Amino acid sequence: MIAKHFNAVSMCPWGAFALGDSPELVCHCMVVETKHGLVLVDCGLWADADAERARPPRPFLALTRCAFDHDATAARGVERLGYRASDVRHVVCTHLDLDHAGGISDFPDAEIHVMEDERAAAIARRTANERRRYVRAHFAHEPKWRTHEANGETWKGFSAVRALAADEPDLLLVPLPGHTRGHAAVAVRTAAGWLLHCGDAYFHHEEMTSHARAPFGLELFQRTMAVDDDQRRQNQRRLRELKAGHGDVRLFCAHSKRELEGDMT
Repeated sequence: MIAKHFNAVSMCPWGAFALGDSPELVCHCMVVETKHGLVLVDCGLWADADAERARPPRPFLALTRCAFDHDATAARGVERLGYRASDVRHVVCTHLDLDHAGGISDFPDAEIHVMEDERAAAIARRTANERRRYVRAHFAHEPKWRTHEANGETWKGFSAVRALAADEPDLLLVPLPGHTRGHAAVAVRTAAGWLLHCGDAYFHHEEMTSHARAPFGLELFQRTMAVDDDQRRQNQRRLRELKAGHGDVRLFCAHSKRELEGDMT
């Protein structure tokens, strides 16, 4: 498979001093060419088709100091890579937080793949955090949902499920709950080895090193937003073990500018 990377939007939150050496956060998206058509992994914060109706909540925009920009949508990112937005046949979401699923409506003909527990959480919105993180307007156009449950398949010691079809073993959803109820990483096999888009399983590159730490602000945010912080931490430990033990896997998270720039060079 051929995978290409782009940034859907940049955020520079208040209190950047607490975010370490990179106060700018990105929305790392990936386009993958497969035999089942073009696949988009995560789709950022903004929808180009109906930006006003699907606008994120004002407190989030104020906190992240993020303003709408037509060039910052996933649809425009796909086009900058030489495709058309209509070429996208599948959108695979690590989870449905507003900054990962905000652009879904720009791909009305695509199947939207997500873990079943995540889709259920986005519908129920049982807690105050879930009412903030899941924006109903992002899903008001009735997307073509295709939900998945882990089916007993394994990938490098993790549970996994084939996201596109039973005959496609090279693009997998890898459940990593904790940040949200149905959070998952997305594994893609390329000619150079495996890529693992870890979504929000971690936020800073040093969390995947022997230091196992994030800057104060990012660590506090992760603890605050996690539906199960113990599970989140356990999955981070497993990801560090994966990185240390499998040289054919390149990990990256959704918001590290450093990791995105490394993938794009």
